[in-house]
Amino acid sequence: MITENKDHIPPHKNITAALVLADGSIFWGYGVGATDTIVGEVCFNTSITGYQEILTDPSYAGQIVTFTFPHIGNVGTNDQDLESTVPAARGLIIREDITAPSNFRNRTTLQNWCTARSLVGISGIDTRRLTRRIREQGAPSGVICHSPDGTFDIPALMKQAQSWPGLEGMDLAAEVSCTETYQWSEKRWTLENGYQNNDTPKAHIVAVDYGVKRNILRCLATVGARITVVPATATAEDILALNPDGIFLSNGPGDPAATGEYAIPVIRKLLDSNIPMFGICLGYQMLALAIGAKTSKMHQGHRGANHPVMDFNTNKVEITSMNHGFMVDKDSLPDSARISHISLFDQTLCGFELKDKPVFSVQHHPEASPGPQDSHYLFDRFMELIAKHA
Repeated sequence: MITENKDHIPPHKNITAALVLADGSIFWGYGVGATDTIVGEVCFNTSITGYQEILTDPSYAGQIVTFTFPHIGNVGTNDQDLESTVPAARGLIIREDITAPSNFRNRTTLQNWCTARSLVGISGIDTRRLTRRIREQGAPSGVICHSPDGTFDIPALMKQAQSWPGLEGMDLAAEVSCTETYQWSEKRWTLENGYQNNDTPKAHIVAVDYGVKRNILRCLATVGARITVVPATATAEDILALNPDGIFLSNGPGDPAATGEYAIPVIRKLLDSNIPMFGICLGYQMLALAIGAKTSKMHQGHRGANHPVMDFNTNKVEITSMNHGFMVDKDSLPDSARISHISLFDQTLCGFELKDKPVFSVQHHPEASPGPQDSHYLFDRFMELIAKHA
């Protein structure tokens, strides 16, 4: 393990990568994946499984993910655990070298998987020290340079990190959204049958893709939905012309206020239609903005699979998966909204529903399985809401 320093010279000749933060801090290590230089916001994720899903989650666009769990890559990779066709994260930071994978579902190593997908990473980092730094000082801009010959232009890398504008004010949903409307019927994976299609749909849901995860669509299909996915830039008229029984606002990356420049007017028109609506993550944040609430950038964000959330509808605590760097100010909610979920870590708002419309939303990711299935009921709740307002 190589510790942090501000020396521009690698500590020994075997160094092949460097992480340079905007404040000038340098973490030396060993290159993972593609040979390249990338810049983004350095965050951390506390999950101990699911690294492939994390790296392909569109909500991580613009971010370099530090994994706090030391053994990343030990179960390899496969083609079934993808949340999008290509990695969305800009890079990864890990503690230990990638070891030989041991899992019956493995198809190739994480090293080969990253290389084939031009994903850049660094290993050998003191991830505990970096995580503490993020917790105390907030998520910094940073650059990873993977240079097999050990040559680094540190002043140039530092300048690149310092000049990166950061996620605040950045609309990334347009970058990760689909460009054309498509249909989805694939259900959740099972050990016995893999992926099966929903051949007997109960309702038609239009999903607005701000960076939707595939497993969210699978969960909707599993509870009986026929799904039409539309781009983030779809108009209210486009969506309503599809005659949906329900409307889903997906997760996604970036600043909700920036994406909201074009999305919020659409959401307000959809609210006027009184069609049942469900939002997750970025969709939840923009739904809040559409009803007059406010969002703000968080100090370090919530990212991991161990976040306890209270559901006031059931008075039960759920162990949830989260990935967000912005939050909705609970004190800014209008009287037409009712708080439904609260984080038990820091009391931040994690969900609300409207009193006068069939609309609800959550900040966390119910399609993930940290609890393992504590929040899956939300998809059933959406279908029940649709049936009630048919």
